[in-house]
Amino acid sequence: MKKLVLMLGLPFLFLSCTDDDNPGVVMPPKLELNDQFDSDKKGWTAGFADYPVKMESDWKLEEGIASLPAPLDTKKKGFRISGNNHSDDLFMYFKKKMTGLKPNQEYTAAFTLEFASDAPSEGWAGAGGAPNAVSVGIGAVGVEPKTTVDSQEHYRMNIDKIQQKSDGKDMKVIGDIGNGTDKFGYKLLTKTGEFKGKTDASGNLWLIFGTDSGFEATTTLYYTSVKVKLTEAAAK
Repeated sequence: MKKLVLMLGLPFLFLSCTDDDNPGVVMPPKLELNDQFDSDKKGWTAGFADYPVKMESDWKLEEGIASLPAPLDTKKKGFRISGNNHSDDLFMYFKKKMTGLKPNQEYTAAFTLEFASDAPSEGWAGAGGAPNAVSVGIGAVGVEPKTTVDSQEHYRMNIDKIQQKSDGKDMKVIGDIGNGTDKFGYKLLTKTGEFKGKTDASGNLWLIFGTDSGFEATTTLYYTSVKVKLTEAAAK
């Protein structure tokens, strides 16, 4: 039997566990984040990478809180992100800084993402790839993920993100945006996965999730919620 001690005042719920079956043994603490994008961005910042400098309007890069599209409940809202993938490699992401963690400590971040996609899972082809050739990835890193300009005047990430279907050192693929049908139409999807990341010397950890596209056309997604459970890795 386990007892839970709740600690408030952090940007997440802190759960500390003890095991009654093994007195004196303290279980690794868990920290839970549950952000619903029904009215605001909840501290998440959206961004884009893998496109030429000063081409935001041509790529039609957009982000912000918006009503869900029909046939979903249009009275509800989500964090909308959209881009026209001319480069066959557009990365659209969200990041959030978590503070108050142990310095230089490894945590397992268990993500649950809910979002709406209209991309059919089968039966369609497209330039560069099918409409669902857009991979979903998650990550947790001790440095702030951000875009930088490379020697070719393109925006690139400063972390080793996902590259379409391939994992990176700082992110991993947990699925694609296929809606589970052979037709276009928005459906709510849930994707889950875990990633291990290490905090910096001040106890900060950046959470990141997003998509990397192989579909050379417009992809528009509506994220309704993101849940993250951080579990402190046990000392080796």
